[in-house]
Amino acid sequence: MTKQRMVILEELRNVHSHPTADEVYGMVRQRLPRISLGTVYRNLDLLAESGDILKLESAGSQKRFDGNVTPHQHVRCTQCGRVGDVMDPVRLPDISGARAPGFIILSGRIEFEGVCEACASKN
Repeated sequence: MTKQRMVILEELRNVHSHPTADEVYGMVRQRLPRISLGTVYRNLDLLAESGDILKLESAGSQKRFDGNVTPHQHVRCTQCGRVGDVMDPVRLPDISGARAPGFIILSGRIEFEGVCEACASKN
């Protein structure tokens, strides 16, 4: 593991905000001022592929990253896009009998939508 990858992993594990790649770049630059945005993107992808972090992707939204890889669900604010952890995990239904023509189902996830406190207080 390179120094850059280790710093990115440490920064992600120290926050609970589910940052975007640009936000991770801003955090990491405080410790590694010469790191490039491309290096951060590449290392985030490598860390996600290796299972060290989670990459949260949702249609129409920026990718966000989570240093907590224990099984848990997320909630996304429909107004600002902020992502948070669901405190009481919900079990996935048994997907062993699920069928989708043309696909082999490997896994599933549940993502909740809501309005964060900051957006709710604005309205």
